[in-house]
Amino acid sequence: MYIPEHFVIKEVTAAYNVIQENSFATLFSMHNGVPFATHLPLTLNKDKTHLYGHFARPNPQWKDIQNQQVLTVFHGPHCYISPSWYETNKAVPTWNYVTVHVYGKVELLEDEQELVSSLNDMVLKYEAPDTSYRLQDVDAEYFSGLSKGVQGFKIKIEKIEGKAKLSQNHSSHRQELVIKQLEQIPFTDEQQIASLMKANLDQNV
Repeated sequence: MYIPEHFVIKEVTAAYNVIQENSFATLFSMHNGVPFATHLPLTLNKDKTHLYGHFARPNPQWKDIQNQQVLTVFHGPHCYISPSWYETNKAVPTWNYVTVHVYGKVELLEDEQELVSSLNDMVLKYEAPDTSYRLQDVDAEYFSGLSKGVQGFKIKIEKIEGKAKLSQNHSSHRQELVIKQLEQIPFTDEQQIASLMKANLDQNV
């Protein structure tokens, strides 16, 4: 990924946070000699060494992905930045965003218990703390049929790249102008980018 020095996420902890907070990812691999992508949720294990997920078995991507070097993209908040917000008319539109790329090799899960454990971790991550739903309470025969319809996998993390494009290449004054405008837009991405910009600005003051 092209990352100018201004925009590098240097702390790996910050990259892990992006992964955990934006875990619906895009997984790219080569299938039959051409690029192939699947959009799917992935979970980071406690040791932060692997990403876990599963394909629907009819999805052909898993059939030749074993031991492939793959790219997984985690998309954080993003939004349009208007040059009308600046103090000058010598400017052009741009886009602020946060993203993390993870590279690693895929291992298909053959152990049923490892698959069940990864599915349970995923349910625990997304269900509300006070939920009444528990994977282990699902009818065993029904669950067995469903689990046969997926192919679990894990990606051994070999490299992580993080990019946070938050107008760091502009003056503090201009960043403050952008933050002020974004805070007036009632959408989640704009609010999150404004918050990240403010935190980054405060950190560098």
